[in-house]
Amino acid sequence: MPDIFVAGAGMAGLAAAAEARRLGAKPFVSEKLGRPGGSMRLSSGVIWRHLDFSKFREECPDGDPRLQRVMFERLDSDIDWLESLGAPVLRRDTANPLTTGARFDPGGLTRALVEAVGGVQLDDPLVEAYESVPLILATGGFGASRELLAEHVTPEADHVFLRSAPGSTGDGLRIGLAAGGSAGAGLDQVYARAMPAPPARIGDGDLVRLSQLYAKHAKVTNESGEGYATRTWSEIDVAQWQLRQPRARAWFTVPIGRLRERVRERTVAEMVEAAEAAGAPVRWGEDDVTVETVAGVTTTLGGLAIDKDARVANGVYACGADAGGIATGGYASGLAAALVFGRIAARAALGESP
Repeated sequence: MPDIFVAGAGMAGLAAAAEARRLGAKPFVSEKLGRPGGSMRLSSGVIWRHLDFSKFREECPDGDPRLQRVMFERLDSDIDWLESLGAPVLRRDTANPLTTGARFDPGGLTRALVEAVGGVQLDDPLVEAYESVPLILATGGFGASRELLAEHVTPEADHVFLRSAPGSTGDGLRIGLAAGGSAGAGLDQVYARAMPAPPARIGDGDLVRLSQLYAKHAKVTNESGEGYATRTWSEIDVAQWQLRQPRARAWFTVPIGRLRERVRERTVAEMVEAAEAAGAPVRWGEDDVTVETVAGVTTTLGGLAIDKDARVANGVYACGADAGGIATGGYASGLAAALVFGRIAARAALGESP
């Protein structure tokens, strides 16, 4: 019998299991999909925090400040821990002056964590909590469930593009609630990106490359011509608005003179050209270009209510997208929260000081 069960082999579950093994425990990791890595494998691999805690609070005002403080204070040492496992670092910065962190190779990061865990049971979804062994829920939220997205997030759920791992269908939320836990605030919030609209062809390896991150340089409208003015540097507010528009669509119209503007590593022109090459509806005019986009859900921001030890109920813990209350009201690194609270959940579940 293992010392601890972990449901999910994304960043949160693998970090929890690797920490448990480091402490001398025997973890059992159950993964619903036929591969480890979860949504981490589909991400850019950037793990970051805000440089200033007050800015974190300003951008995620509805989150629990105790949880936010824990993530803010522990992330740097947890990134060092990841690197000590052999996870390959591609960059030691985030290309964003407001944040600090590192960019890892997602595939290499997954392999390093799986090796640290000692193995993962694939194609094996967990269906309920065990009374005699602590359980850590790290199943990835419900970003891949159109049914739950329709219930909690948007009536346009049938139209959104799903950028999350296909196993993220709400298993952790269901198991946690059945075990006596409660839902936290923010079940209606997600981290999403504008993506090229159909008939664009988008594969798993295209999710980062094809994201359309230039709303602040564009006029953004829905299909009725109603506009939206971008408020945040992350453009998460644009995606949240877009999710609730007819067919989850938005049109980005960019003046020709702004195509040379850079958004981190890419120019606006490069993003527009990538959307056009993928097959999205793109209309060029004399003075501007318009790209039709669809909101793409990456992960949910709301989930089970946890305390600072990641506890949901007696013997049950949650981390990653199964845990709510960290980035609520805005946007913060999901990989960072998964890493920090994955390790905390393991220590708490094993009776160690978190």
